[in-house]
Amino acid sequence: MKTVAIELHPNAVAEAGAPPRAKARVAAYIELTKPRITFLIVLTSAAGFCLGSRGAVNYLTFTHAMIGIALLSSGLATLNQFMERDLDGLMHRTAERPLPTGRLFPLEALCFGIALILAAELYLALSVNVLTAVLGLTVITGYLFLYTPLKTRTSLCTAVGAFPGAMPPLMGWTAARGEIDVAALVLFAILFLWQFPHFLAIAWMYREDYGRAGIRMLPVVEPDGRVTGQQIILYALMLVPVSLLPAFLGISGRFYLIAALTLGLLFLGTSIRAALSKSNQHARQLLLASVLYLPLLFGVMVLNR
Repeated sequence: MKTVAIELHPNAVAEAGAPPRAKARVAAYIELTKPRITFLIVLTSAAGFCLGSRGAVNYLTFTHAMIGIALLSSGLATLNQFMERDLDGLMHRTAERPLPTGRLFPLEALCFGIALILAAELYLALSVNVLTAVLGLTVITGYLFLYTPLKTRTSLCTAVGAFPGAMPPLMGWTAARGEIDVAALVLFAILFLWQFPHFLAIAWMYREDYGRAGIRMLPVVEPDGRVTGQQIILYALMLVPVSLLPAFLGISGRFYLIAALTLGLLFLGTSIRAALSKSNQHARQLLLASVLYLPLLFGVMVLNR
């Protein structure tokens, strides 16, 4: 049998590889939006909306609010990676992101992020309300223009970043009710306090990575972990009574009170163990506990409202 050799033109090979390349680029754009973090932000925003609703939930407004907040979160994540693309390339945990690997050009990420943020703010202002859009502007300012540049300057960046980081349930509340009251501020406070054990656990686990990139997280500037441990315990301890306030303010019921106390004490115990042991293993367990604690707490709060 005679073998027939077929020579492919280079253009034909390039065209044959086009669909996979297009898929890879789409995947890279999606990766820029940090889908898991965006999902958690939308989840806490949804809880805020449900808790802020008077009577039945307006599902049309709810849908508009979640779309706008998801767009905002995605845009912030994208622009954060644009601003930190050189630092990301120095750390093992972020070196495979789209910009350090060259899967996307910085200008593409910049344009994509700006487009998402503009779309989010316009969408929230027109489809939800102006107050929620204004809160979105404070998140943009706090996260991109304060927290992100401060990361290489001071360990106080965590406290600064906790303010925009605590906005999702507040934005969900204002999307439903159009105003800010004490109950809304309690939801804000819960997320604000939760962030410290969560992020300090991450910072402890990746302190060498952060140090390599010149990011001044507390475990980097204070290698023995004494103050880091104290802050983990302090904020986890403060979170327990603050997390009970929704029951006393009438946001949620008695079952929530019991669940919040139980979850809070378990979270505090995990925080104390991580703070005292100063081991990566217990820091990782604290990180996992924090990721479970937040949706469980807000989930029970909504179900028992």
